[in-house]
Amino acid sequence: MSNNNPCSPAGNGGYPSDCDITAALLAKANERLSAVKRPEGWQQALQRGRNISLLLLDVDGVLTDGSITYTQGGGESKSFNTQDGFGLRILQEAGIEVGLITARVSEAVDRRARDLNLTHVYQGNSNKIEAFNEILASTKISPDRIAYMGDDWLDMVLIDRVGFSLAPANAVAEVKRRVHWVTEKRGGYGAVREACDLLIEAVGKREFLIGKYFR
Repeated sequence: MSNNNPCSPAGNGGYPSDCDITAALLAKANERLSAVKRPEGWQQALQRGRNISLLLLDVDGVLTDGSITYTQGGGESKSFNTQDGFGLRILQEAGIEVGLITARVSEAVDRRARDLNLTHVYQGNSNKIEAFNEILASTKISPDRIAYMGDDWLDMVLIDRVGFSLAPANAVAEVKRRVHWVTEKRGGYGAVREACDLLIEAVGKREFLIGKYFR
């Protein structure tokens, strides 16, 4: 009879080891994840995501819900989703770089980028091609290995140039028609996490990362 348990035999008294407990938790987690009903087109999206090395994101309407609050001091505030943030952290652990290209300039975006250790951050770029070309030159990553997620007309110039294009559920109709994948969730409400989960699964790192966080 074969033994699929990677752990060593239990010690005196037959109590499960830490390895046994971790393996059991991981098996249950994988069982729950495999039972998740994926939306139509998920497998085709996974194919698109398998060679991606860099995810670039718009900010307003993608990392946020698009709302801008002006403060009394003349600044502005934005709200970010913690699950999106964690998704971007584990995406980087999976070996995929992350960058931001946004037409607006905001200290809140700078702070969020620092919190997430993002190295490619371009603000004040209404002409997103210029930022994109700088990223291509600095990273030496070819466009077909880049994913981009945007929600409005300013994003369409990049959507047509990358290997995998995505949009949140709140994107304008013209963008939705052009991208390879539209998330079920809206910008600022888990759309970026959905994109991260898809890419992590596409590059085969889901089980590795889940196992890491069970230890």
